[in-house]
Amino acid sequence: PTPRQPCPITMFWKFDLNTTSQVDKLLDKEDVSLEELMDEDDVLQECKAQNRRLLDFLCQQQCMEQLVTLITHEPPVDMDEKVRFKYPNTACELLTSDVPQINDKLGGDETLLNILYDFLDHEPPLNPLLASFFSKTIGNLIARKTEQVISFLRKKDKFLSLVLKHIDTSAMMDLLLRLISCVEPTALRQDVLNWLNEARIIQRLVELIHSSQDEDRQSNASQTLCDIIRLSRDQSTQLQDVPEPDPLLTALESQECVEQLLRNMFDGEQSETCIVNGTQVLLTLLETRRSGVEGLMDSYTQGFERSYTVSSSILHGIEPRLQDFHHLLLHPPKKPAILTTLGVLEEPLGNARLHGSRLIAALLHTNTPSINQELCRLGTMDLLLDLFFKYTWNNFLHFQVELSIAAILSHSVHEGKASPGELGTKEEAPSGNTAPEPPQRSEPPAAATQNVMVTHLFQKCCLVQRILDAWEANDKIQAEGGRRRGNMGHLTRIANAVVHNMEKGPMQTQISDFIKELPEDCRGRWESFVEETLTETNRRNTVDLVSTHHLHSSSEDEDIESAFPNELTLQQAFSEYQIQQMTANFVDQFGFNDEEFADQDDNINAPFDRIAEINFNIDADDDSPNASLFEACCNERIQQFDDNEEEEDIWEEKDISYATQVKARTRFGASQTSESSKSDLENGDHDGSVDSEEEEEQPPPPSPHKGSTPEQKDSDSCQGT
Repeated sequence: PTPRQPCPITMFWKFDLNTTSQVDKLLDKEDVSLEELMDEDDVLQECKAQNRRLLDFLCQQQCMEQLVTLITHEPPVDMDEKVRFKYPNTACELLTSDVPQINDKLGGDETLLNILYDFLDHEPPLNPLLASFFSKTIGNLIARKTEQVISFLRKKDKFLSLVLKHIDTSAMMDLLLRLISCVEPTALRQDVLNWLNEARIIQRLVELIHSSQDEDRQSNASQTLCDIIRLSRDQSTQLQDVPEPDPLLTALESQECVEQLLRNMFDGEQSETCIVNGTQVLLTLLETRRSGVEGLMDSYTQGFERSYTVSSSILHGIEPRLQDFHHLLLHPPKKPAILTTLGVLEEPLGNARLHGSRLIAALLHTNTPSINQELCRLGTMDLLLDLFFKYTWNNFLHFQVELSIAAILSHSVHEGKASPGELGTKEEAPSGNTAPEPPQRSEPPAAATQNVMVTHLFQKCCLVQRILDAWEANDKIQAEGGRRRGNMGHLTRIANAVVHNMEKGPMQTQISDFIKELPEDCRGRWESFVEETLTETNRRNTVDLVSTHHLHSSSEDEDIESAFPNELTLQQAFSEYQIQQMTANFVDQFGFNDEEFADQDDNINAPFDRIAEINFNIDADDDSPNASLFEACCNERIQQFDDNEEEEDIWEEKDISYATQVKARTRFGASQTSESSKSDLENGDHDGSVDSEEEEEQPPPPSPHKGSTPEQKDSDSCQGT
């Protein structure tokens, strides 16, 4: 027989091992153009990977000039709009790819810097996209080639004037902020700040907040000043080796600067834009606390706030102009009627009056005696309460009035200086829904037995009578089938603040005396309101939030839910709870991170137990069929699992002993008895579910003056009118 010939072996490669990129192939051509390279999708990736051949090509003088020209000159208008800015965008990405070779070439070549700088000579308005390319490129150079670029810019006498000329383009605002925040080391940064201060950059920005300027210029100038304040304060607290104070912040906090800003707002022709933008700067100057920047703080420090000092010069500058803000609340800039979901609003509140109320609240939190006296003389709090009850659907206003009242009630005891004083600083965590406690004064003031603002609030403003009248008017409207007023949630919180401070606030004696001095019928109405109506409202707002969740079947079709009778729904819920309890100890998904296997007591981000919450409403009567069914289910099906017992096979057939006391799991995975559950309810700690036995033995409703009032069940409308 013929011997069998061996079969030829054919190799099939699944992957192409050729690592030569298309960019390298193009670079092999002698006449390759920059446009050809930028047409390749991976040119930016190759650049960031520091492809030596590509970088040598890009860093040629001709190519660099072409790249800078692309980001500073308008593309031809006859090009398709979809690809018109393709090359400028790619050029900007290449120039800001943070490759040392490109940074060195661009930052060290004055010819290239001049081409880049010439963009500022264009007439306004600048193309916003090209302006963003310019700002991004200059900003990258400021961060990477700081000394060379700062030296170049300081030689340009018109640089800051041109930046302010184009401040209506937000990219110019970003460039100015980069000069303040991205310069290192500290000595060079201080040198730049002194240069900007000598050029009167703060005063020139303030001049732009004027009714004669267009809205974009005013808005960006205001935002720039606010950002400078926050950046300067943050850096002054972070940098411990600052040789001297920030000159820009010192200029902003000066009385002269504040007075100039207020003159621009109120002297001559007034406009809402100017008033709003100017007030935003004043509010930033009055900030005593600011939460940490999101994304920059880990979970252990989230929620904590930095505290700052409010200079007395700011308060001195504002005080003579309080009458202008009071007049603003009375006679705001004219606005046309607007159509809302509740009908036509003939006289909208307006943004100017809203910002005026925000400023009043901020000033009251500084607790400056002379400012308090002036506000009492003007009757500003009385006017704010008038607006509170007039604009029943503007929750932005309601919140500011609530903050104002909370400030008067909570820390008026610190009043004791005859002129605006400086506030101290203190680091502390936020305190939930209640108004934050004020920073302590740097010097302990003398105790005051009578506080002028508290007296004004209860006697001149008739706060108690207004609360009672508004509540009764709302009850009457609802009894007639009308809609609940939109300010009732904030009114509840104000009433709770009064009761709380009357019992244990710093001015409790003075407040209690005012309540006792009320006419007999009014005092009786107030006591009845506190003991019955307010207590019931707080109880309802607390309980209903955790017990009105609707039960959904396992199907996603919500319409099926209505087909089940109450008994079947309850039984189905109990079955689902058993399944979840049984499977909670098993790994039911992949992708766990290492933290989940760490000691949970030491990890604030520890995952919660995967047992879902089940909330439902049932009758709590002993004779209720629901209660009987629930007891039957418990007696038949609940099996105790004790973590302290020795491990055993839970599937082993054996007699089951039933416990008389059922352990309930909390949402955090720990177990607690029904007694401890009742204790948690008494302390206001609700875990989202209430069973029938807990409803039978419901603890007393929370006191109306309990720390902070829960959010209202029916959220107030936040209509910014």
